[in-house]
Amino acid sequence: MTSSAGVPRFLAEGDAALARSTELVLARTIVAGFTSDDPAAVDHRDRTLAFVDAHPDALHRSCVEGHLTGSALVVDARTERILLLFHAKIRRWLQPGGHADGDANLPAVALKEATEETGISGLRVHPTPIDIDIHRVRARDETDHDHHDIRFLVVAPDDAEVVTNHESEGARWVTLADLADLADLEPDAGTLRMAHSGLALLRAL
Repeated sequence: MTSSAGVPRFLAEGDAALARSTELVLARTIVAGFTSDDPAAVDHRDRTLAFVDAHPDALHRSCVEGHLTGSALVVDARTERILLLFHAKIRRWLQPGGHADGDANLPAVALKEATEETGISGLRVHPTPIDIDIHRVRARDETDHDHHDIRFLVVAPDDAEVVTNHESEGARWVTLADLADLADLEPDAGTLRMAHSGLALLRAL
């Protein structure tokens, strides 16, 4: 199924459009295609493009200054609830996501990470980013570095059952109101921006 602009609405695991690619130019094209009315998101896009242009190894963790990651706003389309996971290492409620590890097909990265971290079968990803965020990662076993996180809308099937893996200690379906009102979720500005953008896209499709 495609939108009126000819962009596929959603892609599922196994779709040819989600095939792995090692061509950094593909990742750059995906990033460059992101548009937003939010100045912070636009700034993160432009900084990410500059980073990719300066780092031919931007898809790999071996790029010690930073690297590209893909993450997923997993949504129950019927209720517009968002799935958050309690990250075991970072100790925060976050969306599923992870390193590109050489794969330039960033929607595929987001879908793969969402499937692995939530255990939900039948997830589908929209191929256009809903947000781009740059955040500093500080860990005891790594040099401080930036994650240039490209974020995508992922829709869960009806009555999806969540089975988290070792990376998470819990899962919660939350509403936008919960993000604003529940103190223990502690969403940052990027999480809120991503949630609003993803739900706006969902309603427009």
